[in-house]
Amino acid sequence: MNQIINPLAAHIQTVKRRVIIMGATIFVTLIFTFSFSAEMVAWLNRPFPNQLVFYGPTEALFASIKVSFLAAVIISLPVIFYQCWKSVEPALLPKEKRWAIPLFFLAGGLFALGLVFCNLVILPLVIDLFVSFGLDRDITPQLSVGTYIDFNVKFLLIFGCAFELPLVMTLLAMAGVASAQVFARYRKHAILLCLIVSAIVTPDATLFTMLLMAVPMMLLYEVGILGARLFGRGQDNSPMDLPLDPDLPMGTAGTRMR
Repeated sequence: MNQIINPLAAHIQTVKRRVIIMGATIFVTLIFTFSFSAEMVAWLNRPFPNQLVFYGPTEALFASIKVSFLAAVIISLPVIFYQCWKSVEPALLPKEKRWAIPLFFLAGGLFALGLVFCNLVILPLVIDLFVSFGLDRDITPQLSVGTYIDFNVKFLLIFGCAFELPLVMTLLAMAGVASAQVFARYRKHAILLCLIVSAIVTPDATLFTMLLMAVPMMLLYEVGILGARLFGRGQDNSPMDLPLDPDLPMGTAGTRMR
């Protein structure tokens, strides 16, 4: 029993250590990026023509922390991807481990693509729509910096992470944890989850903004199913071709335990 528990406990400790490393990296980077928070707030303010305001003494501070956190996550991506890879690596075959470096670049590229798509397409469309709606009714827009930055950071992070979904699903299929058939079977659950996440994340939770976030996530889930089907392990239930050692005990099912 100890021979089974000890490797499991060691794996859990390793995962905890990697999570702590990722958290510490983001925290240290956050301290650095906070000094550039004013420039980042001004950069995010480009789609909105008016000056942002704040209504509470701490609102501007927390808005700066949020935008600094977003920058810290982006800068820390190499460390985050490396730690995630090392957590998945023991479950992969030697030929699959050669994909490490391409996967690093692919993961970074997908996250960046999600940020670019959100910043250039989704956010300007949403902001222009709602601001124009108020202007058409002779209402002067006056957005608080806290609400505006919260809106932008949530959208950017969600889209950046959502664009990683096909890669995560493909890796799970390569590791044998799940298959394209399993992902397809739970497609309805995934669609419902996309709608729930969109309703929680979007500040106004209108149908338009929910669909702007949920529909790309649903499409990315379908891309993930395709990736799992192309690169996942085959559903071969035949015994693994392992070298047999006569000194190893026999399992209860009549096969040798590795």
